Amino acid sequence: MGLKFDKTRLDRIATWMDSYVADRKFSGSSVLINRGGEEAYFNAAGLRDVENNLPFERHTLARIYSMTKPITSVAIMMLAERGLFHLEAPLSDFIPEFADCRALIKGATSIEQTEPAPAPTLHQLLTHTSGLSYPFNPGILPKAMEEKDLIFKGQQGMLADVVRALATLPLAFQPGTRWEYSVSTDVLGRVVEVVSGQPLDQFFLDHIFAPLGMTQTAFSVPNGAMDRFASLYTPLAGNAMDLNAARPDGETLRLVDSAPDTPFSNTETFSGGGGLVGSIDDYMRFCEMIRQGGALKGERLLSPLTIDFMRKNHLPGDIADMGPSSFAEQPMEGMGFGLGGSVVRNPGRICAPGSVGDFSWGGMASTFFWIDPILDMNVVFFTQLSPSSSYPARAQLKSMVHGALV
Repeated sequence: MGLKFDKTRLDRIATWMDSYVADRKFSGSSVLINRGGEEAYFNAAGLRDVENNLPFERHTLARIYSMTKPITSVAIMMLAERGLFHLEAPLSDFIPEFADCRALIKGATSIEQTEPAPAPTLHQLLTHTSGLSYPFNPGILPKAMEEKDLIFKGQQGMLADVVRALATLPLAFQPGTRWEYSVSTDVLGRVVEVVSGQPLDQFFLDHIFAPLGMTQTAFSVPNGAMDRFASLYTPLAGNAMDLNAARPDGETLRLVDSAPDTPFSNTETFSGGGGLVGSIDDYMRFCEMIRQGGALKGERLLSPLTIDFMRKNHLPGDIADMGPSSFAEQPMEGMGFGLGGSVVRNPGRICAPGSVGDFSWGGMASTFFWIDPILDMNVVFFTQLSPSSSYPARAQLKSMVHGALV
Protein backbone atom coordinates (compact mmCIF):
# COMPACT_ATOMS: atom_id res chain seq x y z
CA MET A 1 0.00 0.00 0.00
CA GLY A 2 1.65 3.23 -1.18
CA LEU A 3 0.14 5.54 1.43
CA LYS A 4 2.31 8.14 3.12
CA PHE A 5 1.76 10.41 6.09
CA ASP A 6 0.68 13.95 5.31
CA LYS A 7 2.36 16.32 7.79
CA THR A 8 -0.53 18.77 7.89
CA ARG A 9 -2.93 15.97 8.71
CA LEU A 10 -0.57 14.51 11.33
CA ASP A 11 -0.53 17.93 13.01
CA ARG A 12 -4.22 17.42 13.80
CA ILE A 13 -3.09 14.97 16.48
CA ALA A 14 -1.27 17.71 18.40
CA THR A 15 -4.33 19.96 18.21
CA TRP A 16 -6.50 17.12 19.51
CA MET A 17 -4.09 16.38 22.37
CA ASP A 18 -4.04 20.06 23.34
CA SER A 19 -7.84 20.13 23.36
CA TYR A 20 -7.98 17.22 25.82
CA VAL A 21 -5.64 19.15 28.11
CA ALA A 22 -7.57 22.41 27.71
CA ASP A 23 -10.84 20.64 28.52
CA ARG A 24 -9.24 19.03 31.61
CA LYS A 25 -9.93 15.54 30.32
CA PHE A 26 -6.25 14.47 30.38
CA SER A 27 -3.56 16.21 32.40
CA GLY A 28 -1.14 15.41 29.60
CA SER A 29 -0.28 12.77 27.03
CA SER A 30 2.22 11.57 24.45
CA VAL A 31 1.91 9.64 21.20
CA LEU A 32 4.60 7.85 19.19
CA ILE A 33 4.12 6.42 15.68
CA ASN A 34 6.59 4.14 13.91
CA ARG A 35 6.14 2.98 10.33
CA GLY A 36 8.37 0.40 8.69
CA GLY A 37 10.67 0.57 11.70
CA GLU A 38 11.20 4.33 11.40
CA GLU A 39 9.76 7.04 13.62
CA ALA A 40 6.99 8.86 11.77
CA TYR A 41 5.60 11.10 14.52
CA PHE A 42 5.99 12.07 18.16
CA ASN A 43 4.20 14.66 20.24
CA ALA A 44 3.72 15.37 23.92
CA ALA A 45 1.22 17.77 25.46
CA GLY A 46 0.16 19.01 28.87
CA LEU A 47 1.47 18.05 32.29
CA ARG A 48 2.59 14.86 33.97
CA ASP A 49 2.05 16.54 37.35
CA VAL A 50 -0.62 19.25 37.49
CA GLU A 51 0.06 20.17 41.11
CA ASN A 52 3.72 20.94 40.42
CA ASN A 53 3.33 22.16 36.82
CA LEU A 54 5.70 19.52 35.39
CA PRO A 55 5.44 18.82 31.65
CA PHE A 56 4.44 15.49 30.10
CA GLU A 57 7.58 14.61 28.13
CA ARG A 58 9.05 11.85 26.03
CA HIS A 59 10.97 10.39 28.96
CA THR A 60 7.97 10.57 31.33
CA LEU A 61 7.26 7.27 33.07
CA ALA A 62 3.68 6.02 33.28
CA ARG A 63 1.65 3.16 34.74
CA ILE A 64 0.91 0.91 31.77
CA TYR A 65 -1.41 -1.35 33.80
CA SER A 66 -2.97 -3.93 31.43
CA MET A 67 -0.44 -3.24 28.69
CA THR A 68 1.61 -5.53 30.97
CA LYS A 69 -0.55 -8.44 29.73
CA PRO A 70 1.04 -8.78 26.26
CA ILE A 71 4.48 -8.87 27.91
CA THR A 72 3.45 -11.69 30.26
CA SER A 73 1.89 -13.51 27.30
CA VAL A 74 5.20 -13.26 25.42
CA ALA A 75 6.95 -14.72 28.49
CA ILE A 76 4.54 -17.68 28.48
CA MET A 77 5.17 -18.29 24.78
CA MET A 78 8.94 -18.10 25.28
CA LEU A 79 8.64 -20.95 27.78
CA ALA A 80 6.26 -22.85 25.50
CA GLU A 81 8.81 -22.62 22.69
CA ARG A 82 11.27 -24.46 24.96
CA GLY A 83 8.84 -27.37 25.20
CA LEU A 84 8.27 -26.86 28.93
CA PHE A 85 4.48 -27.16 28.58
CA HIS A 86 1.63 -27.24 26.08
CA LEU A 87 -1.03 -24.54 26.05
CA GLU A 88 -3.76 -27.12 26.75
CA ALA A 89 -2.06 -28.02 30.05
CA PRO A 90 -4.35 -27.47 33.06
CA LEU A 91 -3.41 -24.73 35.50
CA SER A 92 -3.35 -27.34 38.28
CA ASP A 93 -0.18 -28.82 36.74
CA PHE A 94 1.63 -25.70 37.95
CA ILE A 95 -0.52 -24.44 40.82
CA PRO A 96 -1.96 -27.45 42.72
CA GLU A 97 -4.52 -25.30 44.56
CA PHE A 98 -6.57 -25.28 41.33
CA ALA A 99 -6.84 -29.08 41.21
CA ASP A 100 -10.38 -29.21 42.60
CA CYS A 101 -12.02 -26.28 40.84
CA ARG A 102 -15.65 -25.39 41.18
CA ALA A 103 -17.69 -22.92 39.11
CA LEU A 104 -20.84 -20.98 39.88
CA ILE A 105 -23.91 -22.69 38.49
CA LYS A 106 -25.84 -20.89 35.77
CA GLY A 107 -28.15 -18.35 37.41
CA ALA A 108 -26.38 -18.54 40.77
CA THR A 109 -27.43 -15.95 43.33
CA SER A 110 -24.73 -16.66 45.93
CA ILE A 111 -21.08 -17.67 45.99
CA GLU A 112 -22.01 -21.04 47.52
CA GLN A 113 -24.00 -22.23 44.49
CA THR A 114 -21.31 -24.13 42.61
CA GLU A 115 -20.63 -27.28 40.64
CA PRO A 116 -17.43 -29.18 39.79
CA ALA A 117 -15.32 -27.68 37.02
CA PRO A 118 -12.06 -28.60 35.30
CA ALA A 119 -9.03 -26.44 36.00
CA PRO A 120 -8.67 -23.79 33.30
CA THR A 121 -5.98 -24.41 30.71
CA LEU A 122 -3.12 -22.06 29.97
CA HIS A 123 -4.79 -21.26 26.66
CA GLN A 124 -8.02 -20.30 28.42
CA LEU A 125 -6.03 -18.05 30.76
CA LEU A 126 -4.31 -16.39 27.79
CA THR A 127 -7.65 -15.73 26.10
CA HIS A 128 -9.73 -14.66 29.16
CA THR A 129 -12.03 -17.66 28.84
CA SER A 130 -10.78 -19.23 32.09
CA GLY A 131 -13.73 -18.44 34.36
CA LEU A 132 -11.72 -15.95 36.42
CA SER A 133 -12.79 -12.30 36.69
CA TYR A 134 -11.87 -8.85 38.02
CA PRO A 135 -13.32 -7.13 41.12
CA PHE A 136 -14.58 -4.25 38.96
CA ASN A 137 -16.73 -6.51 36.76
CA PRO A 138 -20.41 -7.09 37.60
CA GLY A 139 -21.36 -10.39 39.21
CA ILE A 140 -21.05 -12.68 42.22
CA LEU A 141 -17.39 -13.66 41.80
CA PRO A 142 -16.22 -10.05 41.26
CA LYS A 143 -18.00 -9.03 44.47
CA ALA A 144 -16.26 -11.81 46.39
CA MET A 145 -12.93 -10.79 44.88
CA GLU A 146 -13.55 -7.19 45.91
CA GLU A 147 -14.29 -8.27 49.48
CA LYS A 148 -10.96 -10.11 49.58
CA ASP A 149 -9.18 -7.27 47.70
CA LEU A 150 -7.97 -9.73 45.06
CA ILE A 151 -6.78 -7.33 42.37
CA PHE A 152 -3.00 -7.97 42.58
CA LYS A 153 -2.01 -4.51 43.78
CA GLY A 154 1.69 -3.88 44.26
CA GLN A 155 1.68 -4.15 48.05
CA GLN A 156 -0.21 -7.41 48.61
CA GLY A 157 2.70 -9.73 49.38
CA MET A 158 4.20 -12.51 47.31
CA LEU A 159 2.52 -13.32 44.02
CA ALA A 160 2.26 -16.99 45.04
CA ASP A 161 0.21 -16.06 48.11
CA VAL A 162 -2.25 -13.87 46.20
CA VAL A 163 -2.79 -16.61 43.59
CA ARG A 164 -3.31 -19.13 46.39
CA ALA A 165 -6.00 -16.90 47.91
CA LEU A 166 -7.67 -16.57 44.51
CA ALA A 167 -7.87 -20.37 44.25
CA THR A 168 -10.17 -20.49 47.30
CA LEU A 169 -12.97 -18.87 45.25
CA PRO A 170 -15.05 -20.58 42.57
CA LEU A 171 -14.85 -19.69 38.89
CA ALA A 172 -17.53 -17.38 37.47
CA PHE A 173 -18.40 -19.95 34.77
CA GLN A 174 -17.21 -23.22 33.29
CA PRO A 175 -13.86 -22.64 31.55
CA GLY A 176 -14.10 -22.06 27.82
CA THR A 177 -17.79 -21.15 27.77
CA ARG A 178 -17.53 -17.35 28.04
CA TRP A 179 -15.12 -14.45 27.64
CA GLU A 180 -14.60 -12.29 30.72
CA TYR A 181 -11.77 -9.86 31.35
CA SER A 182 -9.89 -11.15 34.34
CA VAL A 183 -6.82 -11.65 36.50
CA SER A 184 -5.95 -14.65 34.30
CA THR A 185 -2.72 -13.00 33.18
CA ASP A 186 -1.69 -12.39 36.79
CA VAL A 187 -2.06 -16.13 37.34
CA LEU A 188 0.04 -16.74 34.21
CA GLY A 189 2.74 -14.58 35.78
CA ARG A 190 2.87 -17.08 38.63
CA VAL A 191 3.09 -19.92 36.07
CA VAL A 192 6.15 -18.16 34.60
CA GLU A 193 7.70 -18.14 38.08
CA VAL A 194 6.96 -21.81 38.73
CA VAL A 195 8.25 -23.04 35.37
CA SER A 196 11.31 -20.77 35.11
CA GLY A 197 12.31 -20.85 38.77
CA GLN A 198 12.70 -17.06 38.70
CA PRO A 199 10.62 -14.26 40.25
CA LEU A 200 8.57 -12.61 37.52
CA ASP A 201 10.48 -9.33 37.72
CA GLN A 202 13.78 -11.13 37.19
CA PHE A 203 12.45 -13.22 34.29
CA PHE A 204 11.19 -10.07 32.58
CA LEU A 205 14.52 -8.32 33.10
CA ASP A 206 16.73 -11.19 31.94
CA HIS A 207 14.68 -12.45 29.00
CA ILE A 208 12.64 -9.49 27.71
CA PHE A 209 13.67 -6.07 29.01
CA ALA A 210 17.46 -6.40 28.80
CA PRO A 211 17.47 -8.00 25.32
CA LEU A 212 15.10 -5.32 23.98
CA GLY A 213 16.83 -2.40 25.72
CA MET A 214 13.74 -1.60 27.82
CA THR A 215 15.76 0.02 30.60
CA GLN A 216 12.91 2.18 31.92
CA THR A 217 10.31 -0.57 32.38
CA ALA A 218 9.86 -2.40 35.70
CA PHE A 219 7.39 -3.21 38.48
CA SER A 220 8.82 -0.33 40.53
CA VAL A 221 9.88 3.11 39.34
CA PRO A 222 13.58 2.73 38.43
CA ASN A 223 16.17 4.25 40.78
CA GLY A 224 16.66 7.94 40.14
CA ALA A 225 13.57 8.22 37.92
CA MET A 226 10.88 9.19 40.43
CA ASP A 227 10.98 12.83 39.27
CA ARG A 228 9.87 11.61 35.81
CA PHE A 229 6.94 9.52 37.08
CA ALA A 230 3.54 10.91 36.04
CA SER A 231 0.70 11.46 38.48
CA LEU A 232 -2.51 9.48 38.07
CA TYR A 233 -5.88 11.25 37.87
CA THR A 234 -9.57 10.30 37.69
CA PRO A 235 -12.88 12.04 36.93
CA LEU A 236 -14.62 9.71 39.39
CA ALA A 237 -15.44 9.98 43.07
CA GLY A 238 -14.08 7.26 45.37
CA ASN A 239 -11.87 4.47 44.10
CA ALA A 240 -10.98 5.04 40.44
CA MET A 241 -10.86 1.25 39.91
CA ASP A 242 -14.30 0.57 41.39
CA LEU A 243 -16.30 0.74 38.18
CA ASN A 244 -19.36 -0.83 39.84
CA ALA A 245 -19.71 2.26 42.05
CA ALA A 246 -18.53 4.79 39.46
CA ARG A 247 -20.00 8.26 39.70
CA PRO A 248 -18.70 11.64 38.49
CA ASP A 249 -16.67 13.66 40.97
CA GLY A 250 -17.20 17.12 39.47
CA GLU A 251 -13.41 17.53 39.39
CA THR A 252 -12.28 15.85 36.16
CA LEU A 253 -8.65 15.60 37.23
CA ARG A 254 -8.78 14.41 40.82
CA LEU A 255 -5.36 13.24 41.96
CA VAL A 256 -5.21 9.51 42.76
CA ASP A 257 -1.51 8.68 43.02
CA SER A 258 1.72 10.64 42.69
CA ALA A 259 5.45 10.58 43.38
CA PRO A 260 7.17 10.10 45.73
CA ASP A 261 4.52 8.39 47.88
CA THR A 262 3.30 6.07 45.13
CA PRO A 263 3.00 2.33 45.85
CA PHE A 264 5.07 1.88 42.68
CA SER A 265 8.13 3.04 44.63
CA ASN A 266 8.71 -0.44 46.09
CA THR A 267 6.49 -3.10 44.53
CA GLU A 268 6.35 -6.52 46.16
CA THR A 269 3.47 -8.16 44.23
CA PHE A 270 4.54 -8.69 40.63
CA SER A 271 1.30 -8.32 38.68
CA GLY A 272 1.70 -9.84 35.24
CA GLY A 273 -1.74 -8.48 34.44
CA GLY A 274 -1.19 -4.83 35.29
CA GLY A 275 1.88 -4.02 37.37
CA LEU A 276 4.45 -2.40 35.10
CA VAL A 277 5.54 1.20 34.71
CA GLY A 278 7.62 2.36 31.77
CA SER A 279 8.41 4.88 29.05
CA ILE A 280 6.78 5.29 25.65
CA ASP A 281 10.03 4.46 23.84
CA ASP A 282 10.42 1.26 25.83
CA TYR A 283 6.95 0.10 24.89
CA MET A 284 7.59 0.95 21.26
CA ARG A 285 10.62 -1.38 21.42
CA PHE A 286 8.29 -4.16 22.57
CA CYS A 287 5.86 -3.37 19.73
CA GLU A 288 8.72 -3.33 17.23
CA MET A 289 9.77 -6.79 18.38
CA ILE A 290 6.26 -8.04 17.61
CA ARG A 291 6.08 -6.18 14.28
CA GLN A 292 9.42 -7.68 13.25
CA GLY A 293 8.31 -11.22 14.04
CA GLY A 294 9.84 -11.76 17.47
CA ALA A 295 13.24 -10.07 17.19
CA LEU A 296 14.73 -6.59 17.59
CA LYS A 297 18.26 -5.52 16.66
CA GLY A 298 19.56 -9.08 16.57
CA GLU A 299 17.92 -10.17 19.83
CA ARG A 300 15.31 -12.86 19.14
CA LEU A 301 12.66 -13.56 21.77
CA LEU A 302 10.21 -15.64 19.72
CA SER A 303 9.91 -17.30 16.34
CA PRO A 304 7.99 -15.39 13.63
CA LEU A 305 5.60 -18.37 13.53
CA THR A 306 4.87 -17.99 17.26
CA ILE A 307 4.21 -14.27 16.85
CA ASP A 308 1.86 -15.03 13.97
CA PHE A 309 0.10 -17.61 16.15
CA MET A 310 -0.32 -15.08 18.97
CA ARG A 311 -1.85 -12.50 16.61
CA LYS A 312 -4.55 -14.81 15.27
CA ASN A 313 -8.07 -14.77 16.69
CA HIS A 314 -8.29 -17.62 19.21
CA LEU A 315 -12.04 -17.26 19.81
CA PRO A 316 -14.85 -18.88 17.76
CA GLY A 317 -15.85 -15.41 16.55
CA ASP A 318 -16.06 -11.92 18.06
CA ILE A 319 -15.51 -11.32 21.77
CA ALA A 320 -19.16 -10.20 21.83
CA ASP A 321 -20.27 -13.63 20.59
CA MET A 322 -19.15 -15.16 23.89
CA GLY A 323 -21.69 -13.22 25.94
CA PRO A 324 -19.38 -10.99 27.96
CA SER A 325 -20.71 -8.90 30.79
CA SER A 326 -17.31 -7.56 31.77
CA PHE A 327 -15.29 -4.42 31.29
CA ALA A 328 -12.78 -4.59 28.43
CA GLU A 329 -10.03 -2.31 27.15
CA GLN A 330 -11.31 -2.58 23.55
CA PRO A 331 -14.62 -2.87 21.68
CA MET A 332 -16.14 -6.36 21.55
CA GLU A 333 -18.14 -6.19 18.32
CA GLY A 334 -15.96 -6.97 15.31
CA MET A 335 -13.05 -7.82 17.62
CA GLY A 336 -11.47 -11.18 18.34
CA PHE A 337 -8.82 -12.01 20.91
CA GLY A 338 -5.37 -13.50 20.41
CA LEU A 339 -2.77 -14.33 23.04
CA GLY A 340 -2.33 -11.17 25.09
CA GLY A 341 -4.26 -8.73 22.96
CA SER A 342 -7.29 -8.10 20.77
CA VAL A 343 -7.39 -8.74 17.04
CA VAL A 344 -9.50 -6.71 14.59
CA ARG A 345 -11.83 -8.92 12.57
CA ASN A 346 -14.14 -6.31 11.06
CA PRO A 347 -13.34 -2.57 11.40
CA GLY A 348 -16.88 -1.69 10.33
CA ARG A 349 -18.35 -3.50 13.34
CA ILE A 350 -15.87 -1.72 15.63
CA CYS A 351 -16.94 1.65 14.18
CA ALA A 352 -13.34 2.91 14.09
CA PRO A 353 -10.82 2.84 11.23
CA GLY A 354 -8.34 0.00 11.36
CA SER A 355 -6.89 -2.91 9.45
CA VAL A 356 -8.00 -6.53 9.70
CA GLY A 357 -5.39 -8.14 11.93
CA ASP A 358 -4.59 -5.07 14.05
CA PHE A 359 -3.18 -6.37 17.36
CA SER A 360 -3.78 -4.08 20.32
CA TRP A 361 -4.61 -3.55 23.96
CA GLY A 362 -4.74 -0.77 26.52
CA GLY A 363 -4.35 -0.04 30.20
CA MET A 364 -6.72 1.26 32.87
CA ALA A 365 -4.92 4.63 32.92
CA SER A 366 -6.02 5.15 29.26
CA THR A 367 -2.73 4.08 27.68
CA PHE A 368 -3.06 2.24 24.37
CA PHE A 369 -1.08 0.57 21.60
CA TRP A 370 -1.82 -1.06 18.29
CA ILE A 371 0.28 -2.88 15.71
CA ASP A 372 -1.05 -2.75 12.13
CA PRO A 373 0.35 -5.51 9.87
CA ILE A 374 -1.20 -4.07 6.71
CA LEU A 375 0.18 -0.55 7.14
CA ASP A 376 3.40 -1.84 8.77
CA MET A 377 2.83 0.55 11.66
CA ASN A 378 2.94 0.72 15.46
CA VAL A 379 1.25 3.41 17.56
CA VAL A 380 1.72 3.90 21.31
CA PHE A 381 -0.30 6.40 23.33
CA PHE A 382 0.47 7.37 26.93
CA THR A 383 -1.60 9.35 29.41
CA GLN A 384 -2.60 8.80 33.06
CA LEU A 385 -6.36 8.92 33.58
CA SER A 386 -8.36 6.11 35.18
CA PRO A 387 -10.64 4.54 34.12
CA SER A 388 -9.85 4.14 30.44
CA SER A 389 -13.57 4.12 29.61
CA SER A 390 -13.85 7.83 30.52
CA TYR A 391 -13.46 9.21 26.98
CA PRO A 392 -13.39 7.83 23.39
CA ALA A 393 -9.75 8.85 22.95
CA ARG A 394 -8.59 5.58 21.40
CA ALA A 395 -11.13 5.57 18.58
CA GLN A 396 -10.45 9.25 17.94
CA LEU A 397 -6.70 8.67 17.74
CA LYS A 398 -7.12 5.77 15.32
CA SER A 399 -9.32 7.97 13.11
CA MET A 400 -6.69 10.72 13.03
CA VAL A 401 -3.78 8.38 12.32
CA HIS A 402 -5.66 6.72 9.46
CA GLY A 403 -6.83 10.11 8.26
CA ALA A 404 -3.23 11.29 7.99
CA LEU A 405 -2.29 8.52 5.52
CA VAL A 406 -2.91 9.61 1.93
